[in-house]
This record gives sequence, structure tokens and C-alpha cells, in this order.
Amino acid sequence: MLKIGITGGIGSGKTTICKVFQLLGIPVYFADDEAKKLLDTSFEVKINIISTFGKEVIDANGIIDRKILASKVFNNKENLEKLNSIVHPAVAKHFENWLHENKSAKYILKEAAILFESNANKAVDKIITVTAPIELKIQRAMQRDNTDRTAIEQRIKNQQSDEEKIKRSHFVIYNDEQQLLIPQIIDIHHKLIKLQ
Repeated sequence: MLKIGITGGIGSGKTTICKVFQLLGIPVYFADDEAKKLLDTSFEVKINIISTFGKEVIDANGIIDRKILASKVFNNKENLEKLNSIVHPAVAKHFENWLHENKSAKYILKEAAILFESNANKAVDKIITVTAPIELKIQRAMQRDNTDRTAIEQRIKNQQSDEEKIKRSHFVIYNDEQQLLIPQIIDIHHKLIKLQ
């Protein structure tokens, strides 16, 4: 079974594109969503986060307070690396179990915003990058997250550039509202099926 990574910066529309692949019968592992779930469901992750960042990251219900945790890692590279060193191995282990459950698929997609930054690119066979013009990304992200332009621009600045991602990818999907998406997706789908 081929493992395909799919990545793209904030507002690129990779989640929408993944949903089209799902309609084609392709299982998709949403790494970012699973990482968030593991904060709530994995005892090991929770214990490691408390021992690294202190008890103040836990709310009155014993759940990790994402806002407090985010404030500790935002603009603090060292703390972000500590958090990633806890979460990324847990996601990788979860992904391996998920792969086993989907072993009959022709290929699978692993969707991750930080595919390269987390070294998850080493665990996939091919990579798709979803790209869009910067202004379009900002508008989409502002609408989706109901946040201001400055916050989105800061997040974009912290992500690897599309140009760098494209250089390291096998396929590119242009989600620029100029080119039709479905033909691009179908083309890649057929190429991946042929690689079996």
C-alpha cells in the first residue's frame, strides 16, 4: 500500500481536497486533528505535557487547556520543540495502528500541515502539496478561524513556504480558484493507482 503525504500552508484548502479523495474511496488520516485528540485521550501525552509545562496547563476538569499550552509555545521555539517531541511520536504510533486498519486500501493519504517540519515526510512514499495565492489563504483562514489578519500572517510566517514544499513534493494541486480542482485530483488519483 502506498502512503501519500498531503500538505499545504494555512488556508490552502487541503482539508477540502482530502474530502474529495475520500469521496473517491481513499482513506485519509488527518494528523493535525489526531494530534489534538491525543491531547485529550492519551494518558502518556497528558503526563508528559504536565511534567514539561507544569500543572497550570490543566483546567479544573483535568483536561489540557489548549489556550494556556498555546501561550507557552507561541513564539517560543524551544517550548514548541518540546511539545512536538511529545506529540509527534504519539501521532506516529497512532498512524501505524490506523494504517493496519486500512491495509486493504489502494493507497492512503496522511494530511499534515507540518509534514516536512515534523519529519513525517520520511514515513510516506509520495507527497502532494496544495498551494494557493497568499491573499486567498489569508482570506480563507480569517473566515474559517474567525480571527484577524495579523494572527494569520504570523502563522504563515512560521510555516515553511509553499515554494520549499513544492520543491520537495511529487505532485502539486493549485487551489487558486482559477484552475479546476476536480480534474487535478482525478489526475493524481489515476497516477497513484497506476503506481500499485
